[in-house]
Amino acid sequence: MKNNKLTVFLMAVFTVFASSCSDFLDTVSDNRTEVDNASKITSLLVSAYPNYSPFLLAELSSDNMMDNGIRFDDTQLQEDAYLWEEPTDASYDSPYALWESCYKAVASANQALRSIRELGDPASLNPQKGEALLCRAFAHFLLANIFCMPYNPLTAEQQLGVPYPMEPEEEVIVVHERGTLAQTYAWIEKDIEEGLPLVNDVIYSVPKYHFNKKAANAFAARFFLYYQKWDKVIEYADKVLGANPETMIRHWEEDFGALSQVDDVANQYISEKKAANLMLNASYSLWPIIVGPYDIYKRYGHGMDVYAVETIQSNGPWNWRGGLVMSNIIVSIQQKNPFPKIIDYFEYTDKTSGIGYDHMVSVVFSADETLLCRAEAYALQQNYAQALKDINTWIKYNSVISQDDGSDLTLTELRTFYRSLRYAPALITSRQQRSVKKTLNPEGFAVTAGTQENLIQLILQLRRLTGLQEGLRWYDLKRYGIEFSHNRDNDTPVVLTKDDPRRAIQLPQDVINAGMRPNPRNN
Repeated sequence: MKNNKLTVFLMAVFTVFASSCSDFLDTVSDNRTEVDNASKITSLLVSAYPNYSPFLLAELSSDNMMDNGIRFDDTQLQEDAYLWEEPTDASYDSPYALWESCYKAVASANQALRSIRELGDPASLNPQKGEALLCRAFAHFLLANIFCMPYNPLTAEQQLGVPYPMEPEEEVIVVHERGTLAQTYAWIEKDIEEGLPLVNDVIYSVPKYHFNKKAANAFAARFFLYYQKWDKVIEYADKVLGANPETMIRHWEEDFGALSQVDDVANQYISEKKAANLMLNASYSLWPIIVGPYDIYKRYGHGMDVYAVETIQSNGPWNWRGGLVMSNIIVSIQQKNPFPKIIDYFEYTDKTSGIGYDHMVSVVFSADETLLCRAEAYALQQNYAQALKDINTWIKYNSVISQDDGSDLTLTELRTFYRSLRYAPALITSRQQRSVKKTLNPEGFAVTAGTQENLIQLILQLRRLTGLQEGLRWYDLKRYGIEFSHNRDNDTPVVLTKDDPRRAIQLPQDVINAGMRPNPRNN
């Protein structure tokens, strides 16, 4: 495994404008490739997508993971993320790798935007301009959700945001102010709303590795869900799902029912041919090995207590033991219980020595998650009929056909199911205390007891299943202020309360050393 580290904070338009790392260090900033035509701008935007992933940090921070015991192996980064401590690792999947990767992507997007302006901002370059704006918004959205507290309109002006550079840097080391979370979200909103109308799929040879039109709308739907603007969630989700969302979402029985080989399942899951997959991304990562169907790194994982009681094999209001297709394709590693959606692609640079890079391909946006974004927005608007309609669409195509009686879930059945459950306590010391029903402490909005809460409980559970192994659960735990604990082998569980500042992962130490204000921590 190779890991190319850069130890500065924000560098001016990095390797995309230099013939090599050594050349870049030996020459002045003006001795670089000129980005002066549509073809070069389009090529530049390939590097405007982060090539490191937040999956490890987010998933290990969430309640999808547990400590399977000290007899199993792990990495220091896994342990730090699981215990909400400050990781010092700077390799794959670390806060440093994500921070640097996102700001490299921002640098490329900003250079593309400057080049477009210098060419006179012609309408012919609108698609590239739209992509650049969305890439800049997306990188900051990733950073904000990892390194900031959840967005709350009542406190966002007091919460730290992330730096939002809008021009290519001219100096090697530039320290920006973090600003507030309110400012960060306002800038993301501006970039999305300016960029999305300009997107045009025809400029891409492989649209699903770019912000194509549907992916851009899916991004907008998720962003506005986190931004608590329910009307806009529905507006953008409608543009993704169309009049018949059943044609857009994943059909689990059809896609996976006849498959038995891990590689076949994974390749089907990330296939660009599937309508449900709106945008894909390739990144450097050890996450496929850590979370995937490999007999290694088994200490912190999706263990049996979580798997059996809270996720894939837990009871659902539509079926006993969930009745989900994914439960039939779990690889039998009990400390991980992985559905093989993420596998390792190893790129050899020296096959004899076994040296190279670990890669993964992941689904960044899917129609399934967009459907649940819309369902949640409907529920929060108290449009319960439409919310339930979207829920039933999800259930229909995720369930094993032989276990599905064809009838839709009703609000009465939903009420009966959740009334029968107790809330999971924040501090869990046994499997018997676990539950899919959580106490909700939403950040900046209210959820009314009864029908609305029942729908939100179910939607959050379906989102948990849809985003399993992909870190999405962490952001929902933050948005809803859900308190929970992580067990520790032969030690007291550690609890994360709703206002715990550790819900914002600490900035990389190199960034703090460069002058960036760190996230606060309790003494």
